[in-house]
Amino acid sequence: MDIRYSVNPQDVKRYTTEELRKEFMITDLYRPDEVTVTYSHVDRLMILGILPVKEEVPVDQGWDVKKSLGTGYFLERREAGVFNLGGAGTITADGVVYELGFEDCLYLSKGVKDVVFASRDPENPARFYLASYPAHKACKTTLLTFANAVKTNPGTAEAANVREVSKFIHPDILETCQLQMGLTRLAPGNVWMSMPCHTHERRMEVYTYFGFSEEDMVVHFMGQPQETRHLMMHAFDAVISPPWSVHCGCGTSNFTLLWAMGGENQVYDDMDVVPHKDLR
Repeated sequence: MDIRYSVNPQDVKRYTTEELRKEFMITDLYRPDEVTVTYSHVDRLMILGILPVKEEVPVDQGWDVKKSLGTGYFLERREAGVFNLGGAGTITADGVVYELGFEDCLYLSKGVKDVVFASRDPENPARFYLASYPAHKACKTTLLTFANAVKTNPGTAEAANVREVSKFIHPDILETCQLQMGLTRLAPGNVWMSMPCHTHERRMEVYTYFGFSEEDMVVHFMGQPQETRHLMMHAFDAVISPPWSVHCGCGTSNFTLLWAMGGENQVYDDMDVVPHKDLR
């Protein structure tokens, strides 16, 4: 398990590119028939990547849950959301099989003990991206398909940010303890995401970027509004955004963003928007 500790924004001002990437970026998430695990001390977020190819892969494969979390099983004191970013696959949760196509999502409640991932076709394997936060009560394990996600279409062509926002795990849709997840897809010809940028001191967020070619990239902007930094993101890279950091991206093509949030506030009106003119 890769552990990331909380960092002071004053220290981040002096980080090199290598140090920024080491502290905030999550790369190499998907390894055939393995589970990769990243634990952040910012709100105790966990990010897992699961790529079942030839085998069925349990969520605890290759890492010691008891040693890492002090619990008997992964979701004993946690909730999780899982998106499928690849071919058709299944998640079996306490004996119930859920079918997930591309960009479908499964919310897993606190208390689900056995979770197993599989692909329907090893030539086109499922690619499962899991985000997890601590949970204080059990909610309802729920399959949320892309077709049934709640969608809005903000942005303008003039600002190069026409996009479709798809809410999956959200207070308007189902009850959770603190987890929220969804997808935002830029329309062709649009490249700016999450501008004007913002911070939210009561929630942290993690982004993962995909939906663009190996030749393209997304420049992710982070840091305090008057001390911004940038990271070069490639397909399926993820990035941790502490509450004090802005988080927005600009691509060499349009792209899709998967966002996951957690913290003490699930209400969106707590955002502190930063006007363009105030950024440094």
